[in-house]
Amino acid sequence: MRAAAKKGRNEMSEKINVSEIFGENVFNDKVMAERLPKKVYKELRKTIDEGKGLDPMIAEVVANAMKDWAIEKGATHYTHWFQPLTGTTAEKHDSFIQAPNPDGTTIMEFSGKELIKGEPDASSFPSGGLRATFEARGYTAWDCTSPAFVREDAAGATLCIPTAFCSYTGEALDKKTPLLRSMEAINKQSLRLLRLFGNTTSKKVTPSVGPEQEYFLVDREKYLKRKDLIFTGRTLFGAMPPKGQEMEDHYFGSIRERIAAYMKDVNKELWKLGVTAKTQHNEVAPAQHELAPIYAEANIAVDHNQIVMEVLKKVAGRHGLTCLLHEKPFAGVNGSGKHNNWSLTTDDGINLLDPGKKPHENIRFLLVLTAILKAVDVHADLLRESAADAGNDHRLGANEAPPAIISVFLGEQLQDVLNQLIETGEATRSKKGGRLETGVSTLPSLSKDATDRNRTSPFAFTGNKFEFRMVGSSDSVAGSNIILNTIVAEAFCDICDELEAAGEENFETAVHDLIKRNATEHQRIVFNGNGYSDEWVAEAERRGLPHLRTMVDTIPCITEEKAVKVFEKFGVYTRAELESRAEILYEAYSKALNIEARTMMDMAGKQIIPAIIKYTTVLADSINSVKSAVSDADTSVQEELLAEVSDYLADTKTALSKLTDQVAEAVKKQEGKERAVYFKEVIKASMDELRAPVDKLEMIVDKEMWPMPSYGDLIFEV
Repeated sequence: MRAAAKKGRNEMSEKINVSEIFGENVFNDKVMAERLPKKVYKELRKTIDEGKGLDPMIAEVVANAMKDWAIEKGATHYTHWFQPLTGTTAEKHDSFIQAPNPDGTTIMEFSGKELIKGEPDASSFPSGGLRATFEARGYTAWDCTSPAFVREDAAGATLCIPTAFCSYTGEALDKKTPLLRSMEAINKQSLRLLRLFGNTTSKKVTPSVGPEQEYFLVDREKYLKRKDLIFTGRTLFGAMPPKGQEMEDHYFGSIRERIAAYMKDVNKELWKLGVTAKTQHNEVAPAQHELAPIYAEANIAVDHNQIVMEVLKKVAGRHGLTCLLHEKPFAGVNGSGKHNNWSLTTDDGINLLDPGKKPHENIRFLLVLTAILKAVDVHADLLRESAADAGNDHRLGANEAPPAIISVFLGEQLQDVLNQLIETGEATRSKKGGRLETGVSTLPSLSKDATDRNRTSPFAFTGNKFEFRMVGSSDSVAGSNIILNTIVAEAFCDICDELEAAGEENFETAVHDLIKRNATEHQRIVFNGNGYSDEWVAEAERRGLPHLRTMVDTIPCITEEKAVKVFEKFGVYTRAELESRAEILYEAYSKALNIEARTMMDMAGKQIIPAIIKYTTVLADSINSVKSAVSDADTSVQEELLAEVSDYLADTKTALSKLTDQVAEAVKKQEGKERAVYFKEVIKASMDELRAPVDKLEMIVDKEMWPMPSYGDLIFEV
């Protein structure tokens, strides 16, 4: 492990020419233009840009060119790279070789049929009852809007083809298919809106996404000594070290050489794959870091974020490190999230969320803004659900991430405009940003925004985009963008229906009325204050905003009639697909907590309790030895310590027995909601009970006898 770290440091001097390597392993537009016949290239671009159906003959030519390009890159295999409902990516590798010729030789081939369609076994992926176990057939379909790429690793080079994944009967079994459906929905409704405002040139509106990625790095040797990290991705036991993050010295601090070498390697890998890794820095918690890309179309951004997570984990091993993507790997310090920056842009460069210099005069922007307020207010529960998982339950509302209550931060400038609209029906002014004077003559005065930021807000307007800050670090950002695209498409559709009915002669009045009505009726969702305060929780309840504290609490909302109606209206999900996802989510929660509980039982029974018994035995022998040597020796401290440790040991054994019995009882609960609720309400509380005495014991027992690395070892010695 140390040799790997040393190798990483030695490679720091390697020079990287980003412009030369960027996208070199991507079958991107430049490569297609160079390798495809002009007619084929134009037809493929129409499919990508306009959604035109793909001609099989075009696919045949593309497949051959893609194969030749990949083989030149050293690829021997190809895979349909897809995103099933496991939360990770999946792939099955096939080589390019065909059946041997009569003379014993072979040739490398890749057909249009192989490019367009794959057939992985669907029976072992989560389907939530959409498919019976014995019904195995599923299909992967080429997503030509996301470019293929060649991945290099220990297996060699593999051509990865982004694909959608659906069942034999057509239901979506993945995250990409509904994402693409939602992108079509928001595109259609956005174009309707633009046409009403006289725009006849824009041909496509695309949600743009920039997902920031937080992660922890720990030494791999120490990681391998922690069963909880290995099996669950988070520490189930662990006392806080003398220092945590309270000094705030890690945030944006100087990056250690070992970590810098790792980041350099990560960037190189990502740039070659066309991922625009832009920003990197230390995050708030010790051993925590962040990587942020430049914006991309939602579909590509989702694929790129999956690549980012894979590369972060893969490269860590080369440097003797392990990358932790769990939302809360360490109690007592900040967890990791994934800020989803979302906006709407046209193919000719118009950002629908750009307020301009005078937002109060930008009528189209105000209409779009108030429509989004309506969408978030009406479907706050769905947006909350899109960021729900068992890991994120430990993070949301913990004074380090947004609360579990959805609200929108607009800032002073837009809040003032909104207030004017509500109070008088029109806005006549916008607050200006002004200049920031530093008070130092040698420093320049800086222009400042008209609005500050609010890190406690789950859904914050930040200049020309909304930042959805609730998503967990291990999650795919597909879910949140599916929801955002769909609910905003619905709000746009309602607007367009009303404006079209009003006609051209009443257009301005109808727009004015819509802006005021949406601003007035949905102002309850706007909150610019401290989302961490108890007062906000009470105020949100008074406003009638949903407060869904855990993943299990959020799941029912996706099968309510309101949700089914909006998803089916825009063809994003069917009722059956939503019901299946609810079952998958309940099952995922139960499985996650079951693994955690069993890991705790294993660690407590096989490692922690034996270590404590050993310590108490040594302590008792020491007391007897001292008394034998000096009959009147004062051993009160040792005896007090022995009594204290013995009491905590008894508490640990009692809590372990209780948890063991409850886990055995869990399997008797009906699968689905009943079992998930049992894990949430019963098992989770008992896990906390088991952890409490163990963490106290860690602060007492001889470190040499403690059976695993401590928090201090893990987060400060990287």
